[in-house]
Amino acid sequence: MSESEKKIDVTGLFCPEPVFRIKIEIEKMQAGETLTVSADDPAAEDDVSRWVTRNGHELLNMSKNDNIITFRIKKIK
Repeated sequence: MSESEKKIDVTGLFCPEPVFRIKIEIEKMQAGETLTVSADDPAAEDDVSRWVTRNGHELLNMSKNDNIITFRIKKIK
């Protein structure tokens, strides 16, 4: 994992906590860095996707493995 790649695990947390944690982490990052997020809240799929779009970042990838949803978010600004 490079310096520009951060990871957070928000499994076990439910709306709005995953988005809140992502927001805090993104604010600490530089533009161009990537954040990988693991979540298991079923609402996170929509909540996180909407938050990323609304805040002008880029959702590079979203994948599901059983009940774990993994997001890769690129900070744009």
